[in-house]
Amino acid sequence: MSGLRNRLQDYRGARKWSQSDLARRTGLSRTAISAIETGRVVPSTAAALALATAFDCRVEDLFTLDGPRARTAPRWAWPPPTDPCRFWQARVDTRLLLYPVERTATGILPADGIARGGGLELHESADPGRVLVLAGCDPAIGLLRDEMLRASGVHVLPLLRSSRAALALLRQGLVHVAGIHLQDHTLPGGNEQTVRKMVGAGYSLLRVTRWEEGVALAPALRIRTIKEAVSGNLRWVGREKGSGARHCLDTVFRGRRAPVGLAHLATDHVGVVETIRSGWAQAGVCVRLCAIEAGLGFLTVREEDYDLCYRTDLHDDPRMQALFNTVRSLAFRRSIGSLPGYRADDTGALLQVSA
Repeated sequence: MSGLRNRLQDYRGARKWSQSDLARRTGLSRTAISAIETGRVVPSTAAALALATAFDCRVEDLFTLDGPRARTAPRWAWPPPTDPCRFWQARVDTRLLLYPVERTATGILPADGIARGGGLELHESADPGRVLVLAGCDPAIGLLRDEMLRASGVHVLPLLRSSRAALALLRQGLVHVAGIHLQDHTLPGGNEQTVRKMVGAGYSLLRVTRWEEGVALAPALRIRTIKEAVSGNLRWVGREKGSGARHCLDTVFRGRRAPVGLAHLATDHVGVVETIRSGWAQAGVCVRLCAIEAGLGFLTVREEDYDLCYRTDLHDDPRMQALFNTVRSLAFRRSIGSLPGYRADDTGALLQVSA
């Protein structure tokens, strides 16, 4: 039957409910649930309301019109840098957004299509409604991406952004999730304070890990303390303003003369260690994982909570449910907790940002 599309199976799968489970929660028969899911039956108003109530969502989250009027034209999340331009696509709220292909936290990913001369050439690609756009800088995001795809079929598009840049995209409605680490975990307020200041209330935080951030050092250096590192005549690689690493770097040099080299900025944690390994710099701030894997020395400055921030009203979106299930899974907790400098004690904890 044409004219109406539904996401019942996605929502039901995210909750791990059978059709019988959903039938018991709605008062509908299992046969009716099956017929609605497969499109053989258009639900009555009462049935649609009962289903939305069971999932604690809006009717329009479950059912959308199909056809020319219902299809919104895709729009660019930000202007494409070239023509032609390869792109990815994802549905964020009711919009179909196109993202120019760029280097991600897991390298270059296959494109969904090419924009050429004002037209779009689509490739075989994932359903845009099954793509979760996540902006952040976690160098271990590949673990989350692979486990989500395996367990739920949801594709994570991991855009590489600093904490504040990720929050800015979230505020503009251009991504589903922003990864942030902007506070020493011992300070009051933590990431919640930054979210409240930058985007306000109505957001929640999902804890991924607590990691060690500090100073990576060229292996030939015989430096044992932070004081030695900042007092020595070392060449440092900088990080962009708004990143958690820059906040940590500013803390290290507070009250001291800025070191040589900070005008050269690395875009992420991996960029810091690559700059040091190339010989251009001798020191820089990153997470322990990247320094250890690159064979560099490392001095811990502080421990930080790395959280994923999202709009609270998207809690029941199947992609968000897949994210929660993955982060809380034993397989993910084991893999993330085994990384150098990562801890999984509070992995999966939720915190709502209050006004």
